Amino acid sequence: MKKRKLLGIESLKSRYGLMFVAPWIIGFILFFAIPLFQSALYSLSTVSLGDSGFNTTFVAFDNFIYLIREDPEYLNLLSYSILTFVYSLPIILVVSLIIALILNQKFRGRLIFRSLFFLPVIISSGVVLKLLFETTQNDIMTTGVSESLTSNMFSISDIVHNLNMPVNVAFYVQTAISNIFDLIWSSGIQIILFIAGLQAIPASIYEACKVEGATKWEEFWFVTFPMLSRVTLLVGIFTMIELYTNNRNWLIRKAYKMMGANIYDESSAMLWLYFIIVGAIMGILIFFYTRYFQKRWE
Repeated sequence: MKKRKLLGIESLKSRYGLMFVAPWIIGFILFFAIPLFQSALYSLSTVSLGDSGFNTTFVAFDNFIYLIREDPEYLNLLSYSILTFVYSLPIILVVSLIIALILNQKFRGRLIFRSLFFLPVIISSGVVLKLLFETTQNDIMTTGVSESLTSNMFSISDIVHNLNMPVNVAFYVQTAISNIFDLIWSSGIQIILFIAGLQAIPASIYEACKVEGATKWEEFWFVTFPMLSRVTLLVGIFTMIELYTNNRNWLIRKAYKMMGANIYDESSAMLWLYFIIVGAIMGILIFFYTRYFQKRWE
């Protein structure tokens, strides 16, 4: 009798759990799974809008071949998106970790400073953010400053050119510096995650380090950084997804513009090829991190 009662309670809990999860499952099927399947179908077909709806004709990989061989812009947009990811990911990780280490210290007003760094996340979907990013598309030295004031002053491009760096390195440095405002603005959630990871490290470990005479630098490399390995992986995955799906990405913006013009076949193929390449890059980075770094630290 007692066993039957326990089984009844467990089945009741399961039904309640399913009831609460059901809206998410229905939303996932209607608004994610079905559109995902439709976009995959459109990428392998030619799509035309007729009186009875969309007419699709299966053409296999012709849309992908056209993008790679004939489209004059796609490969340039793809390479630019990957380059943006290459210089943005390490900068965001390093900057957010440094700021988190500072904000994790005990000083007056640290809650105010934490809220200031998280403020961009709150207003990230508003008109203010759009206007801010429109003003930072050019050199950071001219951001919000009249050209008459900066015409006789130094610029980042001149400094990089005078350092006689290799062309690729100079372009990387100039692009990274010119977009530093955007990168700091995009580090709010990463800072919070790193702070949560820092606060989860037991204080007894740091006390043992002090007893052993370890320096702050040794504490960071042998205690703090290894203990943040899982948080760093989480922050890295989150940052990669944010960078690749950002609505300021020129490739995604072009695909959305084509969808607005009812060009669903080529735009779907464009996004699918992009996310296949992106998924491969993410998989390689996560594999090497978990295999050679996280495993070593653990």
